[in-house]
Amino acid sequence: MKYDVKQCRIVEKKEIAKEIFSVIVEESFFAQQAVPGQFAQIYVPGKTLRRPISICDVDKERGTLRFVFAIRGEGTAILARQESGDTLDILAPLGQGFRLGDTGRKVLFIGGGIGVPPLLYAARPFGENATVVLGFRDAATAILEEDFRRAGCRVIVFTEDGSAGRAGRVTGCFDELEGDAVFACGPHPMLQAVHRFAQQRGIPAQVSLEERMACGIGACLGCACRVYKEDGEQETYAHVCKNGPVFDSRNIVWQG
Repeated sequence: MKYDVKQCRIVEKKEIAKEIFSVIVEESFFAQQAVPGQFAQIYVPGKTLRRPISICDVDKERGTLRFVFAIRGEGTAILARQESGDTLDILAPLGQGFRLGDTGRKVLFIGGGIGVPPLLYAARPFGENATVVLGFRDAATAILEEDFRRAGCRVIVFTEDGSAGRAGRVTGCFDELEGDAVFACGPHPMLQAVHRFAQQRGIPAQVSLEERMACGIGACLGCACRVYKEDGEQETYAHVCKNGPVFDSRNIVWQG
């Protein structure tokens, strides 16, 4: 895992939904090194711990990275106040990302809420071979639908209150989905449902876990999750920041 700390200038900042922000920064080293599914640890002025933010998209030619995040507390609220021209202190790229494999096959991307952003960079190489299912609380929190469409993907949107797309949750369309592999990121119950769906279909699923992180490099051991050893029976612990955030869903010890 090759990562570094860089001072990155913000070249674009937008509020793309209620209290959800898109920030694009310049940094050619990060743009060349980052793979889909990785994340960054961003320093917040006045705070001891950095905030982990997934990498939403990369433009290698321009040398830019895009981050999309929601205000979830004081730290992300401070980040949301930064403007174009400001500089962010960023540690990146971190973690194990998605292993995309053959981008000519038909695949599924399933995202929920703020778990949607890391799927954009992963889905882009598949284009029209990707069916993307996005779930949100309501229309006010729906993000990135048009970004996926511009990448050539087929997009299905769900909102829990029916204010945009179909009413309900992403699991509501599982019966109609066809693909050779699944990539997912979102709330734990959704990921567990994706795992069951993949098992029933006999296809592989890679899921990106969301856990609280402090260091982001596996030193503090604070983001442990239960996984199976190679024998598939005995259990051990892995760390989401270093061994993940992306795991084969079959390797995770699902609870409940």
